[in-house]
Amino acid sequence: MSDNGEKKRPNANYRLSKESANPDEIVYHYNRERRLAKAPQAVRDLYKEKPKKRFGVFGPLVNTKPKLMMFGSIVVICIMLLVISFMGLVGDTYDFDGNRLTVQAIDFEGTIIIVLKKTIRKDAIARLSGPYNGAVNIAVAPAAKAGQPPPQDIFYHRIFFTADQEELYRFAIPFEAEELLLVFQTEKKTLDVRIKPE
Repeated sequence: MSDNGEKKRPNANYRLSKESANPDEIVYHYNRERRLAKAPQAVRDLYKEKPKKRFGVFGPLVNTKPKLMMFGSIVVICIMLLVISFMGLVGDTYDFDGNRLTVQAIDFEGTIIIVLKKTIRKDAIARLSGPYNGAVNIAVAPAAKAGQPPPQDIFYHRIFFTADQEELYRFAIPFEAEELLLVFQTEKKTLDVRIKPE
């Protein structure tokens, strides 16, 4: 303490910088511009102001890598489903020698009626080869389960496809079964169909 009772600072012999320094000459140890000039490009990009994005539908769906992968997976799955349904591999419609067959088995008062609907395919592949016209042999039998002997009840029927765009065929079979195996045969192609009577 001094003689007047004032507290003396411990470094009283040193001059304070604010008394003698010009503000332009003061060295700041943290300068953002200097630090950013030495920083990597990724850090500099973080500090750049970006313009506001306009509203969009597609942009938010693919703006990150996980979102892009999810969106790509959905698109690929949709394309696969379209191709599978177009080829007739799923559902109750079957591709048969340039024609599309819809097969149903209806149980009506103890009699099973087979209903076939034939339509000519309209795609480019079918136009090049042409749809089949002529006799179609059909064999109907109860579907055998694994480990069982082949069924003895087999019903044979023949129908004729014409050049009409759409045709409907119905015939009854003389036996009942929980599941039926239908085999369609032309001169060149064979189609096996398993259906359950409704």
